[in-house]
Amino acid sequence: MKSVFGVHTYINMNSNTEPMHENDISYKIRGAAFKTHTELGPGLLESVYERILAHELEKIQLTVLTQLPMPVIYDGIKMDHGFRVDLLVEEKVIVEVKSVETLLDVHHKQLLTYLKLSGKKLGLLINFNCSSLKNSITRIVNNL
Repeated sequence: MKSVFGVHTYINMNSNTEPMHENDISYKIRGAAFKTHTELGPGLLESVYERILAHELEKIQLTVLTQLPMPVIYDGIKMDHGFRVDLLVEEKVIVEVKSVETLLDVHHKQLLTYLKLSGKKLGLLINFNCSSLKNSITRIVNNL
């Protein structure tokens, strides 16, 4: 793990020469999320789930950036840290980690906006504060 400007980077040292498709990455992320939730259960802070999920993804040889600052450019004005992505996996899939009683519409809109601003095509919104993770992972697409 490297830490650059507060961003924790988990680098896949055994990366394949062929880049993975977003759907394949998503499948692996969901598997790691289920494992994390099975081991920890609900009720912890988002930061705990985020760190453990990043660890599980690293164990399966995926590249993960955590708390990645992303720029926002509007009308010629550039904000270097317009928002922070919880996890960026294989430079393709944004994962937004939540630990809330109920996901709100604003959580879905937030991830869609992150996808549009970053030019990424796929995001996963995962709420770990639930008894079953099965219905608590939302896939959000942006021109995939």
